[in-house]
Amino acid sequence: MARFKRILLKLSGESLMGKQSFGIDPERLGDYARQIKEIHDMGVEIGIVIGGGNIFRGLSGSQKGFDRVKGDQMGMCATVINSLALSSALGAIGVKTKVMTAIRMEPIGEFYNKWKAVEAMQNGYICIFSAGTGNPYFTTDTGSSLRGIEIEADVMLKGTRVDGVYTADPEKDPTAKKFTEITYKEVLERGLKVMDLTAICMCQDNNLPIYVFNMDVVGNLKKVMDGEEIGTLVHN
Repeated sequence: MARFKRILLKLSGESLMGKQSFGIDPERLGDYARQIKEIHDMGVEIGIVIGGGNIFRGLSGSQKGFDRVKGDQMGMCATVINSLALSSALGAIGVKTKVMTAIRMEPIGEFYNKWKAVEAMQNGYICIFSAGTGNPYFTTDTGSSLRGIEIEADVMLKGTRVDGVYTADPEKDPTAKKFTEITYKEVLERGLKVMDLTAICMCQDNNLPIYVFNMDVVGNLKKVMDGEEIGTLVHN
């Protein structure tokens, strides 16, 4: 039995680069698809949000002279590209998917609708939610919080390149200590960068737990679903 029945999986766009300096690494994409199929075969209902930082990030673009709104819209399009790539990789190994977009762009993706998404997941489709919230000034962290709450997910699984939440950035501070679990209140008080402030507050207010783990280690996603404590649980 899987630990959770319905999940929202948040994936990092930057992680899709793999060993490359930009774009999509086919090997990393394939690893992700196979891990996702593994838990899908366990009967887990899966919604996915993937970032676009491997292609374009609106905030950093605005710091280089782009209009912030147009920069964020470019970032939304980047998430659609990644979502289509993941959908293609999953389709290639026999998994049915639906790409849903927060802004209208048929026939590239279906315009997002909560009830259609839930129905599709119940019928064995993996739903990939792209284009963030459809609005500028909101990150894909906030987009994933929103979608996770809307589809009534049991948990948001935040797949990153680190194996949980630490007292400081473990890539910069070798003395950083890892939490097995931590409350939203403590995350906010300590100023820990689990997700952006809006996303954390949304999850806190709507009682959606977040489990942070290293998605780049093949097999970790199934370990989370099997109940192995390999990451950090953030909860009320």
